[in-house]
Amino acid sequence: MSYIERKSKNGETYSYFVKKFSFMGKQFKINNYLGKTPLISKEEYLQKNIEKITNQEFELKKPFLPKELSYGDLLEKTERNAIYLNNLMDAKQNHSIVEKEIVKEFVFNSNNLEGSKLPKAELEKIFENKKSSYANKNEILEAENSIKAFKYLKEEFYFSIPQIKKLYKILSNGLVMETGDYYPAGFRKTEIVVGNEKTTNPWLIKEELQNLLKWFKENKKTYALKLAFDFHLRYESIHPFRDANGRTGRLIMNKILLQNKYPLMLVFKDNKQAYFTAIKKAQENKNKKYYQFMLEQQLKSYQLTKKITEQSPF
Repeated sequence: MSYIERKSKNGETYSYFVKKFSFMGKQFKINNYLGKTPLISKEEYLQKNIEKITNQEFELKKPFLPKELSYGDLLEKTERNAIYLNNLMDAKQNHSIVEKEIVKEFVFNSNNLEGSKLPKAELEKIFENKKSSYANKNEILEAENSIKAFKYLKEEFYFSIPQIKKLYKILSNGLVMETGDYYPAGFRKTEIVVGNEKTTNPWLIKEELQNLLKWFKENKKTYALKLAFDFHLRYESIHPFRDANGRTGRLIMNKILLQNKYPLMLVFKDNKQAYFTAIKKAQENKNKKYYQFMLEQQLKSYQLTKKITEQSPF
């Protein structure tokens, strides 16, 4: 939260730019003196001083960044970009415009990772509630469901087993799997092997998800990026549904980021094989490749979001 604060003393009015934020359970405050009654709005001050404010916030957060995620300057660049982006959107007041565009990118890339070939031009039509002539109606419905699922994620979702099931239901409603069968309701009833790795036995899925949610609650003050990455990895290892685990998992990962005031993260379709390989390595307790890959995707997402934000009108 940022604002211009004005204080009166001895007949004079003094102005300050104030930004308050929380980080890993700690409260911080930036308080920049502006002088006597300057005629400037918060948005104008942010735009003119965005690098300064970004650096101030980053220096306050820097001592708490986890060393286990340090790969050269990748973590610091990612964190600094997240701060800059939040300041930029606050300055331009174009959150809703930017969100709509980046959600398009998220849906396109997330569904493409799972085999969708829906062209981006057709996805644009779906976002604008226009009729698509694309031949694969299943992929059209998949995109429509993904849009509804994101809306639900942002506005209603909270961390519980019923909510995870509901997110899956929204995402998979009416879809047909490669077998020709409709997506089954609820948790899977059969064993699944993904990338030569066994997933949780069907009769243990509920228990494992309960353990994951308990772990999440106990670690909510952990550094948000690591928390999101670790949750995603554990969730994918459980693989609670017959299909749509990647799509539900990436949505839930972003809920963690959004709750902690981080911009959306995409896993890009062009990095599909590297993504699956990174998860597989982490499931073999080789976490370095996984964390590094996820940070790279996060930074790439922020660079795309920055471009969209800069090009978007106020």
